[in-house]
Formats: sequence, C-alpha cells, structure tokens
Amino acid sequence: MKLSRVLKELNSSKDIENFLLDLCTPSEIEAMEERWEVAKLLYEGKYTYRDIASKLNTSTATVTRVARFLFKETNQGYIKVLKKG
Repeated sequence: MKLSRVLKELNSSKDIENFLLDLCTPSEIEAMEERWEVAKLLYEGKYTYRDIASKLNTSTATVTRVARFLFKETNQGYIKVLKKG
C-alpha cells in the first residue's frame, strides 16, 4: 500500500500524528513542519526569501526549494492545501 493511501485511511489527526511519529525521526518531522511554515509564508506573499529564512531560522536554500514546489512544479500539493485554509 502506498504511503499516501495509508494516510488517507487514517481516521483522526491523532492517528496521523502517531503514525508519523512512528514512521519519521524527530528531525524528519521538524524538517517537514519547517517546509510547511515556509510554504504558508511564501503563499501569503508578504515576505522576501531572506525575511522568511530569518523569521523561521532556516536557510534560503530551504525557502527556495519550497518556493519551487509551491510555484513552479506541477504537483500543486502545497497550493491545494493552502487554498483550503
């Protein structure tokens, strides 16, 4: 079963959280949470890449990578979730 399908089958936020805690290291979870925060700030369009990196204490490389997936790649995963918010 693909990971995306497994996540879809989980019934609550707590179940998803517990699954991710079992699946990922704390560093991996922290990295995903950081990328999500970067994506939200980029989507707002109020900050420069440097502002975001400074605000979140991350690298401009991380901000640039997230921006590429947010604005240029065809997956549209970030956009779909951000539009719901």
